[in-house]
Amino acid sequence: MPQPWEIDNFLEIKNGRLHVNGVDAVELTREHGTPLFVYSEPRLRHNIERLKKAAERIDRPLKLCYAAKAMSTMGILRAVKDADCDIEVNSGGELWKALEAGFTGGQIIFNGTSKEVWEIEMAVENEIYAIQVDSLFELSLIEQTAEGLGKTANVSLRLVPEIKSNTHSGLQTALLTSKFGMMPDEAFDAFRKYKNSPHLNMAGIHLHIGSQNPDPAAYTEAFRMLFDSMMRINAEAGVKLSHVNLGGGFPVNYLRHDAAASQFPTEQREMFSADFEPADAIGNAWTEVKNFAADCNTEHLLDNLTILLEPGRSIIADAGICLTTVRNAKRRPVFNSALRTPHSAFDDWLLTDAGFNILLSMETYKWYYHLISAERAAEEHNTPYKLAGPLCDGGDVYFDHEGSGRLPDHRLLPENVEPGEILALLNCGAYSLAQAMQYNGRFLPPVMLVKENKSAEMIRRRESLEDLVQNDLA
Repeated sequence: MPQPWEIDNFLEIKNGRLHVNGVDAVELTREHGTPLFVYSEPRLRHNIERLKKAAERIDRPLKLCYAAKAMSTMGILRAVKDADCDIEVNSGGELWKALEAGFTGGQIIFNGTSKEVWEIEMAVENEIYAIQVDSLFELSLIEQTAEGLGKTANVSLRLVPEIKSNTHSGLQTALLTSKFGMMPDEAFDAFRKYKNSPHLNMAGIHLHIGSQNPDPAAYTEAFRMLFDSMMRINAEAGVKLSHVNLGGGFPVNYLRHDAAASQFPTEQREMFSADFEPADAIGNAWTEVKNFAADCNTEHLLDNLTILLEPGRSIIADAGICLTTVRNAKRRPVFNSALRTPHSAFDDWLLTDAGFNILLSMETYKWYYHLISAERAAEEHNTPYKLAGPLCDGGDVYFDHEGSGRLPDHRLLPENVEPGEILALLNCGAYSLAQAMQYNGRFLPPVMLVKENKSAEMIRRRESLEDLVQNDLA
């Protein structure tokens, strides 16, 4: 009987072990050590094609832009490009990497709240599809920079729509309390002021409602807000937009395992187990807006309109796993907080070599990644353990050390796990290595990419002792 986390032709059990597109995960660790990230190119392509199905639900062009911030190793960027997907970048560094990976200016959009002049210059010189403008000050800076270059910058104004979704507070990006974007009235004034600027192409508007959104209806609300803005911009400034950007944020189901799901409070469980088809969400939003436009006699505003999406998590999260070795084991009595004495019961602790230096979201957002034994993937996972990483921090653990119910108290694995066993954290391809650091002098891990032909290619090497000091000058 398949395990709940298994996915046909991707994550499977063969000879009792975890395999990624037919490649034995344990054998990879024998050759390359741990921690080790393994990404699947076929799964990445599958996820991109799933998102592209939204084009079948709208009768307008769809531009799909992978959010590079989720994972921007060059091998991954090239795989995204080869899958015929465009890209969204969030800094001059990511813009440079996208260009190095072979993306052309017309395939790139550029977000960010604190762009520097050199970053804007790079974007303008490469004639990127759109610079997503975060403020009126930034818009004036872009115009000034483009004028100095003798060029015209393509821009899209990012709006704050005050749309709340039931995701983690740190992932909310469409509220007045968030740091992103400008107020709609500011944007309307900007279109009136800059519509005739020879150095600004006021091409579109943009919003992002946040990541891991469990409710597809949020996209309908977002698109309605954008269309209301389109109508006002056209009425007050006489500008007809060429594109609108609905952001990303489509969820990934992190809780395929019922036993794991039962350990979470309702709101956390709904967020981590959210699972809907992006094409349905975008299709329903388009139908709502199109019908509204017909009722208002403003259908002409939808003519020749391109719809942009900028997903990251939903493309790369479940395409990546992290393999880690149990390095230490110990037993502790369970503490009775009421009596302030140990119980007679015991907790078995497993200490791994994968900590929050490479899985930062486990600490910052208390994010959940399902854990299995890669070596004994077919066995029952019903023995509770306390799991922790190698860092010199009490918070470097895989469970809820704060007692707030945001993570399980224990992780379930086969019985008698001992040092040396290889474990796998699933669905951790997004915002893990992308946020990694050398904290505690730990090497950043290598990355393997399993290709369409079932070969495994190293796309990032493991760091060395010299890498820890290569930028130090004294």
